[in-house]
Amino acid sequence: MNWLAEIIKHSPALIVAVPLLGAFLTPLVGMINEKVRNIFALVMISITGFFIALLASDVYANGPRIYVFGAQNLALPVVRILFEVDSLSIFMAIVTFILAFVALVYSWSFMKENDGLDKYYTLVLLLVTSTLGMELTGDIFNFFVFLEISCISSCALIAFWVHKGEALEAAFKYIVISSIGALFVLFAIGIFYAQYNALNIATLANVIQFTFLDKIALVLLVVVLGMKAGLVPMHMWLPDSYGQAPPSVTIVIIGATQASLYGVFRMCFTLYSGAFKNVVISESTIGLIIIMLAILTILIGVLMALIQTDFRRLIGFVAVAEIGYIFLTIGVGLVTLHDPNMITVGKTAMNGGIFHIINDCLDIGLLFLSAGAIYYATKETSLNEMGGLARNMKYTTIFFLIGLLAVSGIPPMNGFASKLLIYQSTYQLNPIISIVAILASIMLLAIFVKVFYSAFLGPKISKFENVKEVPKSMLIGMGVFACIIIFFGLFPNIVIHHLVEPAVNVLMNNAQYISAVLGGV
Repeated sequence: MNWLAEIIKHSPALIVAVPLLGAFLTPLVGMINEKVRNIFALVMISITGFFIALLASDVYANGPRIYVFGAQNLALPVVRILFEVDSLSIFMAIVTFILAFVALVYSWSFMKENDGLDKYYTLVLLLVTSTLGMELTGDIFNFFVFLEISCISSCALIAFWVHKGEALEAAFKYIVISSIGALFVLFAIGIFYAQYNALNIATLANVIQFTFLDKIALVLLVVVLGMKAGLVPMHMWLPDSYGQAPPSVTIVIIGATQASLYGVFRMCFTLYSGAFKNVVISESTIGLIIIMLAILTILIGVLMALIQTDFRRLIGFVAVAEIGYIFLTIGVGLVTLHDPNMITVGKTAMNGGIFHIINDCLDIGLLFLSAGAIYYATKETSLNEMGGLARNMKYTTIFFLIGLLAVSGIPPMNGFASKLLIYQSTYQLNPIISIVAILASIMLLAIFVKVFYSAFLGPKISKFENVKEVPKSMLIGMGVFACIIIFFGLFPNIVIHHLVEPAVNVLMNNAQYISAVLGGV
């Protein structure tokens, strides 16, 4: 059908245009009715999801799709925007859609009593737009532009509860860190443009020489994107931001954080992969440095979570630890993929890392939504003031238990499947790394067992006698995450075969990416 082919052809643009249009129209729709505004935001995200599904079916069947705004000839020095959608990009877009859809469903009741919801929904749609733009663009300058939009909208959302001093402090930290990071990215872009007169990722990957300036640009990009993802020692903003933002906002910000992580994968394995092949020692050295930082991230995340008494801040530090597991796979991939004898280890690590991206979003997201449900019902975030809530909040208790088991890597939840791949690959590289990663997961389980007892079990507390279960829209939001977690845990091979491996194959073959872009426009 020609009309379907036309829709698929323009899907890369529509995926970004629809939520952007929704962001601009939301204040106008809000003037009609609050309920209509909420439905409108949900419809716009659903339409975006429809285009993502169409494009995903095309990408998985026919390979990468290129979409150019402007001149088709990359040799011409004119302004253009290029989207390059391959299996990795569309995988990230699917993750972003799931998070955004659940966030809007959950927001329906959770944010109901708040003022300024026109701004809230506008900012959420703008953040989704920027996250999708970061994942679909094939141009490093446009990646920077979308990153900036993401930072500004995230900062405004973190400070949404403006009456709370802690929220303003968290937003201030976030914008300072983001501004410094933006300068570094801009400096790296300047290095590329000065040397190669190009900003397209495929064009740069085709000509990059790994000069001294290229090494500086790589360090700047990995540092900034690692900082945005929450890598130690640049993680300090993450627990504050995750803990102070409304939980529905937190899961959308998690999506933006994972987009930065996607940027690290793209820079290391697509942009610099060809250059690494000529200087093997550099690839291994960078990989080992990332492994050390990843281990530090896991340990600091777990140890800091151990001493927290604020529910959401504790989950924020656990999120830091989970980011460490994903960076661990990046490091293992860089160390092993150039070695023909270790390529299987590298591929296993990459499978584990990409799979853990979506699992991290689901598991941490469900824990934040559960913590948000407790806050909604009790207005309490201190674990020392909670207890016995399982009597009044049975569904929330079950959802938190699922999230607890998933993030700790306990079968049959999804976290077990991806962490097992990470343990296998790291054990073959160095058993000590694997043992540290396993011990950290055991500590996570111990921490959450303590949290579960403090919040949900124990004696009945008189001030919570009238506490009721949260509204249905919040339960539906948590239920969606819980169902996907269980499905991924029971049938991991389906996810790995259809979603994860195609994304990993793209990362392992940057020549295919280059030829798809340079030969496709």
